Amino acid sequence: MAYTTIKKPSDYFNTKLYTGDGTDGRGITGVGFQPDWCWFKARSTAYENQVYDVVRGATKRLVTNDTTAEGTQTNGLQSFDSDGFTVGNANGTNVNAVTYASWNWLGANGTASNTDGSITSTVSANTTSGFSIVSYSGGGSFGDTVGHGLGSVPAMIIVKCTSASSDWYIWQKNMGANDNQFMAFNNSALQTSGATIFNVSAMSSTTFTLGTNIDVNGSGRTFVAYCFAEVKGFSKFGSFVGNGNADGPFIYCGFKPAFIMIKKSSGTENWSMYDTKRNINGTTNTLPLNADNTSIESNNTGKNMDILSNGVKIYTSNGELNLSGETYIYMAFAEEPLVGDNPATAR
Repeated sequence: MAYTTIKKPSDYFNTKLYTGDGTDGRGITGVGFQPDWCWFKARSTAYENQVYDVVRGATKRLVTNDTTAEGTQTNGLQSFDSDGFTVGNANGTNVNAVTYASWNWLGANGTASNTDGSITSTVSANTTSGFSIVSYSGGGSFGDTVGHGLGSVPAMIIVKCTSASSDWYIWQKNMGANDNQFMAFNNSALQTSGATIFNVSAMSSTTFTLGTNIDVNGSGRTFVAYCFAEVKGFSKFGSFVGNGNADGPFIYCGFKPAFIMIKKSSGTENWSMYDTKRNINGTTNTLPLNADNTSIESNNTGKNMDILSNGVKIYTSNGELNLSGETYIYMAFAEEPLVGDNPATAR
């Protein structure tokens, strides 16, 4: 049986849905905490995926489906608030009558200097939920280390250069030990870099180790890293192999997922994101959004998956979720633990 130290997962991660009204300075409440990382995606109109975090500061936007450097969006996310956030009337956050999903993570509700690595970083870390936001300046040398503040070994790291155009560099523990391989939100295929990205074997409970790739460690460049450690009963970073059948594989998480993102580890299929606020088991439609493009919420005929008390059951043979013999990686966060004070129900 799974167990967890997190009795109420929505205190650390929560999905908030809302409909835009076009006003500047609109407060959105109901997240349940003051978020430190907010990811926005329009559901009904083809706008970009936009992310903001407390370390870089409100109004500092990155776009997951593009390579662009950090930009200042004064009418995007304007502040992180005690029960949500305030948005302006930008396309990605608050156009009148457009529906939006926002995914929100709790860090430390503040930042601290971290000197665990050879490069000093600025960190907002939550060791309970295994999540940290890290900003640093590149040193340019193989073996440079950066403190992440998790207190345990990362299971997934997402790095973006904020000062120049670059890919999103994503490492997940099930991708293997190749220091030159990475995945990118803005490019669906598994890629190999000519220069070392991470020293995967040197990941530790205090630091991650960089190679010489300029998009993760270029001298004079600035970067942000979103780091995750696996917390039993709250988060899971795993992989599974597709069977190409409508009776697809079951993905065991040890909790009822509130959110799951799945990506085939090769090929050009999308990064598919599902959550329980938008997807209801037993319906004829399922509603993915994609991290790698601007597409609106899909309204597919048939059921892609059921989100269950202990994981996810796949019910499709489509390439985004279940090609025969193909490996998929995923990240998931809990809605309810499998056991505990408020255990998950079967559906």
